[in-house]
Amino acid sequence: MVAKAPYTVGTRGSALAMTQSKMAADSVAEAGGFELGMVTVKTEGDVLTGPLSQMGGTGVFAATLRTRLLEGAVDLAVHSLKDLPSAPCPGLVIGATPEREDPRDALCARDGLTLDALPTGARVGTGSPRRAAQLLALRPDLTIVDIRGNVGTRLARVAGNEAYGVGGAGLHGEKKLGAITGDCDAVILAASGLKRLNLEETITEYLPTDRVVPAPGQGSLALEVREGELDGEPTPLGSAVTAVDHLPTRLAVTAERALLRRLEAGCAAPIGAYAYIEEDQLTLDICVAATDGSETLRQTLTTDKLTLEAAAALGVRAAEQLLEQGAASLAGLETAFGN
Repeated sequence: MVAKAPYTVGTRGSALAMTQSKMAADSVAEAGGFELGMVTVKTEGDVLTGPLSQMGGTGVFAATLRTRLLEGAVDLAVHSLKDLPSAPCPGLVIGATPEREDPRDALCARDGLTLDALPTGARVGTGSPRRAAQLLALRPDLTIVDIRGNVGTRLARVAGNEAYGVGGAGLHGEKKLGAITGDCDAVILAASGLKRLNLEETITEYLPTDRVVPAPGQGSLALEVREGELDGEPTPLGSAVTAVDHLPTRLAVTAERALLRRLEAGCAAPIGAYAYIEEDQLTLDICVAATDGSETLRQTLTTDKLTLEAAAALGVRAAEQLLEQGAASLAGLETAFGN
């Protein structure tokens, strides 16, 4: 019989966040032999409106969850890793990064269209400067439409997919009264989220990572706990969390986030970074782009040392080389570097 323990998981209230949090909670509970309760937390990013790039970046989705965790209101927070600022949060630690889901971006278009088949001037919705920049680099004729909202709200922006905006496909909590629908030819979303929500049928093309480089951490979850759960002798919760860590994923995202941290960049910067292990090497692919897609800077670096220290060093080395090649100016990071 599974013993109950007074541990709770903090999660945002969207369908995707709750699905991801339940997946993580189930894995931790199985590893620890105890149960985990779920607590829904409304974050600043769920309340504010306007472009994400003007709302304070990734931290708007993490700050409230982290506060609840530090206060002891919850014992574990589950984040989409790309929503976490790259700088450490005092008092907290990422105890695990479970095995990564599909890191690719996905095109969800009307009439089964692919990126190359979209008509000239097609309206493509995304709230990501990275996606917008790389799409414009491939198709400068496209019209980028800034969109926000949960998965259903975004899918409903595609002509023919309007039903997703009113709770279609079982997207509990996705209904947005008065939301704009059907005004785009396509939207770009993370393949991982669509897969976790069993919405793969909406994907008309998976965009290869060598064509559109994903966001650092895309497809990965971060299981965050208080430092005390892992200091010295781990607590039962700390032990259960670390048991679900996936080393290849941890190595990859460590390199990606070290790059982002050295560049002092967040979700408002048009920077893609994707690391993976192949033939006993950790490879890091990067794309830095001008926001209008007029210029891109691509780079690939590798290391054969599969340690967390080497992965972080790989990310820093990549960032240093990019800065020498003008990445700060290209991606609009001049303020961070005093240029």
